[in-house]
Amino acid sequence: MNNKIVITGGFGFVGAHFVEHFLKETDLDIIVLDKLSYATNGFDRLRDIDIFNEERVKIFAIDLNLPLSDGVKKEIGEVDYIVNLASESHVDNSISNPVEFIKNNVNLVLNMLEWARELKTLKKFIQFSTDETFGTAPEGVNYKEGDRSNPGNPYSASKLAQEAIARAYSNTYGLPINITNTMNIIGERQHPEKFIPICIRKILAGETIQIHSDPTLTKSGTRYYLHARNIAKAVHFILEHTNERLDKVDASLGCWNIVGEREIANSDLAKMIGEYMGKEAKIEMISFHASRPGHDLRYALDGSKIARNGFQYPVNFEESLKKTIDWTLKEENKKWITL
Repeated sequence: MNNKIVITGGFGFVGAHFVEHFLKETDLDIIVLDKLSYATNGFDRLRDIDIFNEERVKIFAIDLNLPLSDGVKKEIGEVDYIVNLASESHVDNSISNPVEFIKNNVNLVLNMLEWARELKTLKKFIQFSTDETFGTAPEGVNYKEGDRSNPGNPYSASKLAQEAIARAYSNTYGLPINITNTMNIIGERQHPEKFIPICIRKILAGETIQIHSDPTLTKSGTRYYLHARNIAKAVHFILEHTNERLDKVDASLGCWNIVGEREIANSDLAKMIGEYMGKEAKIEMISFHASRPGHDLRYALDGSKIARNGFQYPVNFEESLKKTIDWTLKEENKKWITL
């Protein structure tokens, strides 16, 4: 029998790329758990990667805010790996409806960890998290694994809560847990509310792209971007080639920053997208606190740890971005940038 991996949130943008990666790059049997929220677009992402005739893939549409039922647990059986991607992730939604947003993200990690406690063959549990738990990064500062946390909005607070709960379960119950902190993600089939699809849509329509900036309206926010398949590759590397687990003394152990190779201003990124499309990107700087309190202008992580352990990203940023744009502009794929 093949080893088995559970991917939560597998109907979503990042999750579907993970399903595709592990289907193509491993012989693992894949269990997909997802509640099919607004962000999934139903089964469309998994239809697009054509997994429904794959015997190695089983899907369960379940709400992880509720404990897994005995019947679902029996149907899944023992598993070797869990990658817990499932979470609400839109910062604006967390600001407008913080209570339900935070409850969702906390409840689902608790339910997954409670199930993990019952598993006898579990080798590793990956709690997927974000650069935003570290909070805004001053110029010249790139946070390392184990550095202090300072979340600036309800979304990042909910993700830090997930990390803290994962640490507690690792320390208390001996679960083999790792945490990954990932920077901004690009790729095919991203939800149209995200920055790259917004830019493509507005450039096609000749509309102005609003860019969050400092109060002087002269300096854009910056990010490190990387493709979802690069992140799946990094998580795959952590599962197979590292032996660390969370540690109650050394906060850096069992934690991995997954970082794009270079920092880019969002204003420059919008212009780059326009250049790839052969069109002008019209941009307008707006004060980020006026429109989006809790938004941080700069996040930055140090990615040297995973590199020291031997991992290299297979595709660079420019190639990833161009590939994503070219794919999105195909007529049959434009549905993915339609609101």
